[in-house]
Amino acid sequence: MRITHLALLAAVAIGAGSCRQPEVKVSAATDTPHVTAAGDIEAGRYLVLVGGCNDCHTPGYAVGGGKVPETEWLKGSGRGFYGPWGTSYPHNLRRTVSLMTEDDWVEMLDTREGLPPMPWPSVRAMADADKRALYRYIKSLPLEGEAAPTALPPGQVPTTGYEDMHPKGPA
Repeated sequence: MRITHLALLAAVAIGAGSCRQPEVKVSAATDTPHVTAAGDIEAGRYLVLVGGCNDCHTPGYAVGGGKVPETEWLKGSGRGFYGPWGTSYPHNLRRTVSLMTEDDWVEMLDTREGLPPMPWPSVRAMADADKRALYRYIKSLPLEGEAAPTALPPGQVPTTGYEDMHPKGPA
């Protein structure tokens, strides 16, 4: 049985005694681990937390130690990640899900080959049930925030704020 990155994180958090954490279960139909909770919204919220989605998709979350109100989560950012691939920007996931069906969301997460630092291989490894829970959670949030800037090609220096992700030489 293959345990996905997020399911493993969920299992660790549950084992650490976190209060009211969803469970990780294995579906007999697919033999795939997935998070279960009181409902899909709760499971999706938990996946956002343990999956690190807020670290990039919520301004100020990582540097603020996670102390950003849930009302501000997943609105994307105009601060880019500048690397050999060009510059990528964390999308406003609220806007993303507002433009697609749940099935389109799952297909996108299964097939998209996006830019770093988005962990696409980990996202593709998630169970479909978890991808659907993420969609339902994000869809439950009010449609707020602006669209992220368009990604820039390699060599074009961004005019927005950015994190320099270019590899450095040996220390």
